[in-house]
Amino acid sequence: MADTVTTEKAETVAADKAETVTAERAETAAEQVETVANPHGGRVPLRGWVAPILVLTVLAALMGTMYLGFTADPDSNLHDFPVALVNQDDGDVLDGKQVNIGDQIAEAMAAQVPADKVDLRLLGMSEAHRQLQNGQIYGAIVIPSDFSKRLSILGASAVVPGEVERPVINVHTNPRAGTYASTIMQRISNRALAEVDTTVGTQLTEQVRAKLGSTQLSGAARLQLAQPIDIAVSPYHPLPAGTGQGLSAFFYTLVLLFSGFSCALIIHAMVDNVLGYVPAEYGPWYRHLAPAPISRWRTLLVKWAMAVVTAPLVSGVFLGVGTLLDMSIEHPLPLFLYGTLAIAAVSVTGLSVLAAFGTIGLIVNMIVFVVLGLPSSSGSIPIEATPRWIANMATFEPMHQMYLAVRALLFFDGNLAAGLGTGVWMTVLGLGLGLLLGAIATHTYDLRGLYRLGVSHRPVKSPVTA
Repeated sequence: MADTVTTEKAETVAADKAETVTAERAETAAEQVETVANPHGGRVPLRGWVAPILVLTVLAALMGTMYLGFTADPDSNLHDFPVALVNQDDGDVLDGKQVNIGDQIAEAMAAQVPADKVDLRLLGMSEAHRQLQNGQIYGAIVIPSDFSKRLSILGASAVVPGEVERPVINVHTNPRAGTYASTIMQRISNRALAEVDTTVGTQLTEQVRAKLGSTQLSGAARLQLAQPIDIAVSPYHPLPAGTGQGLSAFFYTLVLLFSGFSCALIIHAMVDNVLGYVPAEYGPWYRHLAPAPISRWRTLLVKWAMAVVTAPLVSGVFLGVGTLLDMSIEHPLPLFLYGTLAIAAVSVTGLSVLAAFGTIGLIVNMIVFVVLGLPSSSGSIPIEATPRWIANMATFEPMHQMYLAVRALLFFDGNLAAGLGTGVWMTVLGLGLGLLLGAIATHTYDLRGLYRLGVSHRPVKSPVTA
């Protein structure tokens, strides 16, 4: 009987001590919250009012530099713009000599086109087709096999009248690689071939005059010889209907990025409210629950899980909306799967940044995903027409990698070499870095006892008196 009473007393003492420890910890947490929230005795220091203004001003300056900087003058920013030059000319015999005008034109263009602005690639036809199909070049200038022969016939027609066709140089644009890139391609080819047309016309006129001697050329013959080349511009692989002139890939990438970014912000705020670490206001109603004893790591795991569950749902919604709007989607399942991966990667990484940096993580996420992402995406203006410092960011910026993958799925038959392989690999790498950042940051904070609101997640160990 005495043993029973002693045991009951010990249990009562232990319970009282546990309640005392819990109350003390709650009071300490409350004091910490009060101290952080009110360090100046109810008076907000001047820097508290100035800081938001400064942050917004800096963000505005950064956004203005990025967005206006990459759209202001694409022509002056042009660098390393990939264009193929294909010379198929077989040449011709003129006055007993073998002449190949195509070779002369190719050499002249290689010398005249500024190498710092245009990456002029001398390719065979099969290789040019392959690079066009993979979106590796924005266009191709093709000199046909009968070019020299037709030019000789044109010159002879000035002496012996007859109906002849002018030699043709074909310019193939690649609208699937970018609509604005096709416009730049046409401008480059027009400038280069206008010089070629004038030079060839001058040479041809001199040759014909040498043959005619004192005989004068007619006005029609002079006009025909002055500009002897026809330039035929055509898209290599025209875009199908329902692509918004090639902009559908850019906007589909944009909604994937924004949905992942938004998921991170919404999940972070709502989960923290449910766990009692952040208050919530719904109109005039205010709710702030008691903080739950949960570690930073487990909190992040919950948020990651919600992001992973949400990603396929959101990706499916986008795919369904695109289908209902008659958007051209040739590979719906791969697009759905990649959309899920992209949304999950952005959400998980965004949540990790918020877990690691707190409120500052909002600004970090905005800069990484939005401010720096859109200008370097190459979805509206090719990166070769942006300032080099913006183009350099495309090597690691998430939106550019996502755009390459989406563009490959929508316009290049899901070809890995067209950017899908790079996009998937870089998205997985970004997801891995996000997971690593979140795991390291939250474990470090938990191990050092840096609890949120001072609320420990570890169970209270109460001593039991024998």
